[in-house]
Amino acid sequence: MIAMKKLVVGNWKMHGSRASNAELIQGLLAADLAATAPRAEVAVCPPFVYLADVASALQGSAIALGSQDVSTQTQGAYTGEVSGVMLREIGARYAIVGHSERRSYHAESDQLVADKAKAALAHGLIPIVCVGETLAERESDQTETVVGRQLQAVIDTLGAEVLKVVVAYEPVWAIGTGKTASPEQAQAVHAFLRGVLKAAHADASSVPLLYGGSVKPDNAATLFAQADIDGGLIGGAALKAADFAAIARAA
Repeated sequence: MIAMKKLVVGNWKMHGSRASNAELIQGLLAADLAATAPRAEVAVCPPFVYLADVASALQGSAIALGSQDVSTQTQGAYTGEVSGVMLREIGARYAIVGHSERRSYHAESDQLVADKAKAALAHGLIPIVCVGETLAERESDQTETVVGRQLQAVIDTLGAEVLKVVVAYEPVWAIGTGKTASPEQAQAVHAFLRGVLKAAHADASSVPLLYGGSVKPDNAATLFAQADIDGGLIGGAALKAADFAAIARAA
């Protein structure tokens, strides 16, 4: 059996400037991540306003481009929205949907996240669908209920096309807190998610499952060695070229 290629995605969130982005990209290009290409794909997701700059800087490199969100709409009077058509034109390959910050700060529902995933696929983007529980939900033993519900909405909306998405498990309590799910905790949730996918589609072993939540160079290799963890969705460490390159190599 051929091992699944790992995927490491940097989510820059609302960070960056033209100068700092150029420095970061220069550092990543100097790290020669092309050497990881046979075993891992690497992507970065800058803020919308910097997508064109980053696309230009990455041209011809082994690093793919992604967005931090995508509209359910193709075009029209939707002020502040960015469509999949626009993202594809700028060179994006991936689109993050349903990040916990979008669910929490912008009240995005499970169905809206599923609709965004559907829109991304319709325009040739690969959606990175985020699921995850809060600390209160984990402490009350609701982790599987919460992430299962979030993922099921996507399965129900996409049908067999769910095989074309990437799923990222990001425990909300481990995002930007310095806390990390232990490799065993992360693997347990990933195994559960794999089971939910397999219950819907027999070929679900091909769906990459990423872990997101304070992944750093010193814990990446152990996390990525787990049976059902196929890479990472990286936040803070993606803003430092040396750290992000080290995580990519760990994959």
